Amino acid sequence: MKASRWTAFWVISSSFCAAMVLTVIPLPDTLRALRPEWVALVLIYWCLAVPQRVGIGSAWVAGLLTDALTGTLLGQHALGFAVLAYVILKLHRRVRLFPLPQQIPVVLVLLTIYQLLNLWILGISGAAPSHGLAWLQPVIGALLWPIVFLALRAGRRRFKLR
Repeated sequence: MKASRWTAFWVISSSFCAAMVLTVIPLPDTLRALRPEWVALVLIYWCLAVPQRVGIGSAWVAGLLTDALTGTLLGQHALGFAVLAYVILKLHRRVRLFPLPQQIPVVLVLLTIYQLLNLWILGISGAAPSHGLAWLQPVIGALLWPIVFLALRAGRRRFKLR
């Protein structure tokens, strides 16, 4: 049996909310640069799993909410998430066929594109980080991809989202 629209909306929205909570949890300065992009990982999963429900518009809204929560330049994450969603939606039929270990390099490339856009926007605004630790975020996110994938897939199967 297929889940209702409201069930799907609440499951997807609550996963984005959980990712945003993980994004704003306070960390020491040394670990802050290593925090993975949780919202981007959740966006990648939902665009791969249910592309008819989560797309560029959802990515834009999630990005604006992330911008508001983190206090960054309004539209910074929104642009990155929209580009990320566009690329995923173009490739989702291929990537879905890959086994989980083969999805990790794809997620690494997607997160690197997202990080490049973010650093470009920060550079234009004059707030670019002076350290190279920002490039570890995509690597850490790609290494966490199997955990995020399995957790969200379990929730999707439990609530029968299609």
